[in-house]
Amino acid sequence: MNSKIVRETFLEYFEKNSHTRVKSSSLVPQNDPTLLFTNAGMVQFKNVFLGNEKRNYTRACSSQKCVRAGGKHNDLENVGYTARHHTFFEMLGNFSFGDYFKKEAIHYAWDLVTNVYGLPKEKLWITIFKEDDEAFEIWHKQEGVDASRIVRMGEKDNFWSMGDTGPCGPCSEIHIDQGENVGCRRPECSIECDCDRFLEIWNLVFMQFDRSIDGKLTPLPKPSIDTGMGLERISAVLEGVYSNFDTDLFIPIIHSVCDYFSVEYKNNESTDVALRVIADHLRAMDFLIADGVLPDKEGRGYVLRKIIRRAMRFGTKLGAREPFLFKLVDSVNESLGDIYPEIVQNQIFVKNTIKLEEEQFLNTLEEGLALFDKLVDRSNNILDGQKAFKLYDTYGFPIDLTLDIAKEQNIFVDIEGFNRHLETQRQKSKSSFSMNIDLKDSLALALRDLEPTEFVGYDNLEYKGHLIAIFDLNFNNKNVVNAKEIAYFVFDKTPFYATSGGQVADSGFIFSETSKAYVSDVFKHLDKYFIHKVEILEGEFEKDKSYTLSINVARRKDIARHHSAVHLLDSALIRRLGNHVKQAGSLVEPTRLRFDFTHNFKLTEEEIKDIEIIVNSWIQEAYPVKTTIMNTKDAIESGAIALFSEKYDEFVRVVEMGNVSRELCGGTHVKNTGEIGFFKIISEEALSKGVRRIEAKVGMSAYDHVLKLEKALNFVLKELSTNVDELPKKITELKQQPKEKSKTFKIEFNQEKIKNIDMCNFYIDFVEGNIEMLKKYGDAVKNRVKDIVVVLYGKFEEKVYIVCMVSGECKNYFKANEIIKNICKKFGAKGGGKEQYAQAGVSIDKINKELVFDESLYKKEE
Repeated sequence: MNSKIVRETFLEYFEKNSHTRVKSSSLVPQNDPTLLFTNAGMVQFKNVFLGNEKRNYTRACSSQKCVRAGGKHNDLENVGYTARHHTFFEMLGNFSFGDYFKKEAIHYAWDLVTNVYGLPKEKLWITIFKEDDEAFEIWHKQEGVDASRIVRMGEKDNFWSMGDTGPCGPCSEIHIDQGENVGCRRPECSIECDCDRFLEIWNLVFMQFDRSIDGKLTPLPKPSIDTGMGLERISAVLEGVYSNFDTDLFIPIIHSVCDYFSVEYKNNESTDVALRVIADHLRAMDFLIADGVLPDKEGRGYVLRKIIRRAMRFGTKLGAREPFLFKLVDSVNESLGDIYPEIVQNQIFVKNTIKLEEEQFLNTLEEGLALFDKLVDRSNNILDGQKAFKLYDTYGFPIDLTLDIAKEQNIFVDIEGFNRHLETQRQKSKSSFSMNIDLKDSLALALRDLEPTEFVGYDNLEYKGHLIAIFDLNFNNKNVVNAKEIAYFVFDKTPFYATSGGQVADSGFIFSETSKAYVSDVFKHLDKYFIHKVEILEGEFEKDKSYTLSINVARRKDIARHHSAVHLLDSALIRRLGNHVKQAGSLVEPTRLRFDFTHNFKLTEEEIKDIEIIVNSWIQEAYPVKTTIMNTKDAIESGAIALFSEKYDEFVRVVEMGNVSRELCGGTHVKNTGEIGFFKIISEEALSKGVRRIEAKVGMSAYDHVLKLEKALNFVLKELSTNVDELPKKITELKQQPKEKSKTFKIEFNQEKIKNIDMCNFYIDFVEGNIEMLKKYGDAVKNRVKDIVVVLYGKFEEKVYIVCMVSGECKNYFKANEIIKNICKKFGAKGGGKEQYAQAGVSIDKINKELVFDESLYKKEE
């Protein structure tokens, strides 16, 4: 029975037993700060289990994409060395939301495993939570399992939690005895042994509690069922193999890797480990990128980077000397593309993203490996935590990669020291959040018995609402608030839009005949309660009374213009650049819009101009903007753009602009595109690898921006005594002037001028030349050495000019403006700049030429 049949048999079985088949959710969990990735089938149902969300079904089944490669659930280090560990895997599951409980769940599992999949009952064992007598009785009396094959286990093994907080409960597992020739092969081996002989194939969680952040267990509104059976494991059992990697889920991918490197599988253990690692990691990187995760220095992006770089390093063991992973992605798409079409739809973008990451890492891998050897204390075979952290922070070496290298050389890595340095860095860059998890828990309890807020702001700019809750700034309940107090209000109905979907909240006033309050912010809780942050201006506000809510209309219209322009921009980017363009984030404000999208290359001037023309032509057409409530599946099939990582309800709001844009969106919009007025792109830049950012303005904000440009242009024309038509020629002439002066300036790259300071290469020189000459010299050095900090001093007409450039991986540790700041402080110079380029100037008499080569001038402060 191959994996496709195993998966479909499972889903069909539960469909026949009145379960709704639910599509896998994204690997990026939505609205859940406790999880890095979707790591179990129940993640998308978490709010249903908690009673905070209702579906039109009470039974469900799914095959869920999962990743366990970061955070609490991290299997990365074991991948390749064992038969079961994976970064990406599929979890088959059936769920009951207060419908059936232990009796039915146990029966379904036993019936499917024994009567449908045909596993021999005499080889199956059951574990239960030690205190769960009810489960024991059901397995023994209802299903006829011999009492000797039902084993009671402790909380560690048989009490399941999704994370530190959230739904949890006792569980029961089904194990299969694979025979005495598998695993440890000891005569005393039993189901309690950790070897592979007694293999767990299915876990039935009896969802009874919600664990809060303080560890308290609160009974869920209705007892529920959550089960999980790894497709890879059950496929191995049903295909008669002992390793997941020998199933049809991996073998075609492994063979494609073998063909690429001209090696054989199961011919050499070291080669086999590399092949298994690459095959596993190819699946993970393909699915993660398709779901919108991109390589980065922290968070989910950092985990993806670790996965890619670990696969690359194992590729070098097979002979790789150039990017290769992007060429092998097709083998994953051929294996799973019919089940998960998103990986096929995004295959070009996925390949480009992987290739760029490979190219970047290969530039530093050889140097990093050499540096690893230098940093290790060979007398004790130890790599201390600070040095391990610098490998990560300066050279982009994931700690897992360092641990892999160390493992092969029997070197101990001070991981605790590494974590201390990492935590110090995190604390320095930690963002502040408007509301922490503790407060959110308090708010959830306070709102649990209230009806959700009804948003009436699409059709009403002013509305009378009933004040159903008042909270202070710590979310404690209050009945009355008075003038000068700041509080949070919850109404039964509101015209105020709450921050969501990238659109900022409305502002305005709440008032009665005797009281008035200013609304500065509105946010959603649990996606259904609108929390208004207010400042009481006069009078008092009392719970359970009605008040008039009035939004700032002019501000709402400006926001709507920019939000509608975002939709047009999205469509224009897809039309001009290709279908790989996906929204990666947005911000809609009254005076500007910001749009992040997936694209691997900087936009050319021609592309930017074409996009502006497309959007403005659609504005000029004054297309009507229509909103329709549709079934989510029908909306997406009709061509409406949806964020794949977003979680949508059964019915969604579709915003359509003529025949040029159709998107799922809950924001506020203009009535026709003509109201937008005028669209102008202000900037285009890289946000992170594979993600670009466009900032634009519309309407009067765009007009104001053009006026500023016009004013600046008129100043330049006046200063240069020319006109618009002649300006390009004039600028060309001016640019050529310095070239004439610098004809005698000769750039001489000298390898000996490179110094290693704090594990980064520095190129420092003192020459005769002006600022333009120094820039060219610096560019020449950067072309020779990709990862370098260049510091150049140029003497010119009794003045010394100073230039600092930071390139490649060095920019992760050194900032040009910080280096220039230190130089200015040392020599009394004046200057500044940005992180990758900065400059300064100082009179010649203040410079000590010997000191500029002193390494201590450039070292980072500890």
